[in-house]
Amino acid sequence: MKINRKASAVWNGSLKEGKGRISTNSGVLRDTQYSFSTRFEDGAGTNPEELIAAAHAGCFSMALSGQLTTAGHPPESINTTATLTMEKTDAGFTVTLIHLDVTAKVPGIDEAGFTTAANNAKAGCPISRLLKAEITMTAKLEG
Repeated sequence: MKINRKASAVWNGSLKEGKGRISTNSGVLRDTQYSFSTRFEDGAGTNPEELIAAAHAGCFSMALSGQLTTAGHPPESINTTATLTMEKTDAGFTVTLIHLDVTAKVPGIDEAGFTTAANNAKAGCPISRLLKAEITMTAKLEG
């Protein structure tokens, strides 16, 4: 089974003075503004790193629910906050860490069972494996 999801971005102008718009095929994001200031300062709008953190929190929560349910302990609730850290390295700005803070209400499970499920979800979540993915590209210059 293969699932494709699409999003698009349009950028106009230079890095610091330009502005961009991000949209998703689902319409959840429609011409959502992003810019240098939303990425490297505290400007209004979103940025790619925030979207990755949101995707990771959502993906992990679903993966943990699956792990817990398979273990016979369907959760009442899972609350996940993903904090993405981006730092300037010798290679340039690099995502160096994503930390997951998780709180869950799971009837009937002990600490060891919950920790095992959480570790399995962290390792198995597709977004957790994202950076190991093959990246392909088609690039063309309009002229």
